[in-house]
Amino acid sequence: MTDDERLARVALTRIIEPGDEIGGRWLREYGAVAVARRLVEGGEPFPRVSAKRWAGLRGRAAQARPERDLAEARQAGARFVCPGDAEWPAQLDDLADARPTGLWVRGRPSLRMWALRSVAVVGARACTEYGAHMAAALGAGLAERGWVVVSGGAYGVDGAAHRGALGAGGATVAVLACGVDQPYPRGHTELITRIAEQGLVVGELPPGDHPTPSRFILRNRVIAALTRGTVVVEAAYRSGALVTARAAQRLGRFTMGVPGPVTSGLSAGVHELLRGDAVLVSDAAEVAELVGDMGELAPDRRGPVLPRDLLEPGAARVLAALPGHGTATPDEIARGAGTTGDDAVGRLYELRSLGFVERHGDRWKLTRQALISVSQDRGRC
Repeated sequence: MTDDERLARVALTRIIEPGDEIGGRWLREYGAVAVARRLVEGGEPFPRVSAKRWAGLRGRAAQARPERDLAEARQAGARFVCPGDAEWPAQLDDLADARPTGLWVRGRPSLRMWALRSVAVVGARACTEYGAHMAAALGAGLAERGWVVVSGGAYGVDGAAHRGALGAGGATVAVLACGVDQPYPRGHTELITRIAEQGLVVGELPPGDHPTPSRFILRNRVIAALTRGTVVVEAAYRSGALVTARAAQRLGRFTMGVPGPVTSGLSAGVHELLRGDAVLVSDAAEVAELVGDMGELAPDRRGPVLPRDLLEPGAARVLAALPGHGTATPDEIARGAGTTGDDAVGRLYELRSLGFVERHGDRWKLTRQALISVSQDRGRC
């Protein structure tokens, strides 16, 4: 990466909008220096560009001051990373012509190294208490397992995921839709500043640039491409988090969803993802099992083991033959268990030693402990 090409790419971050595939094709075909020079100095428009669009790009190019942008970035503790740099995450190249021209990075760690083991956690801004709890738990759980949590720094699920990772002493990256020196939303200034101090704040736009609705949407493709997989925690049908998830699917990344109440509109978009190719996850262990390396397995999910589960089958049949209330004779119990009277008596004494039954004269009944066990067992059926 030559100094001229770096300056050209810095200038182009102020001229060409993020995700502009036409501009990306120019970069691929002509190179950053030639594209920037033609836009700044004027000349023949590129093929298939209207006069109106060319005039708009030329107007932006006239305002580009790459040396000033680099100086302002350094003052804010940021740097410019572009394709060809050692810090450039190669997985962003999967975006093809929609690949960022470059990224402004604020924070000390290496973006490339952190992105190698990262997961996106995204979701609704106006999330429920449940959504905030799940996002924070996922953020903390992933951080504890050595994963970098990537999100958009927004209110709701994004902020909860970042705070969960930070609270666990882990790593987190905020990908912004504005300049990295301009924390947005303003209410998250303290959070984004803390992320910059302990993690990374990343953006495509140069210092001082502001967010727009389209920039938020286009920012999501970077989150999807940067990470191994995307987890969606609460999202309505028109949520921007679904844009991230669908971008992840197009890029061949893992897509996951945290289910919620079917009556909640904020879970409707997640459930729609789960009806497709997304995988249902309920905690960080299940996320790590899906996106992680061989051996990163989630624990087996099963209910509690009850005392009666440990009984030998013959003893279990005799125990099941006793009435829930009252007593029964050994012959009645034997008929219910499908065995002989002698076998039933032997099993009953065995069960008595284990505290399941008690004898009342010639009759037998369940103990209080056994009644509780039977009630729990029936509750599982």
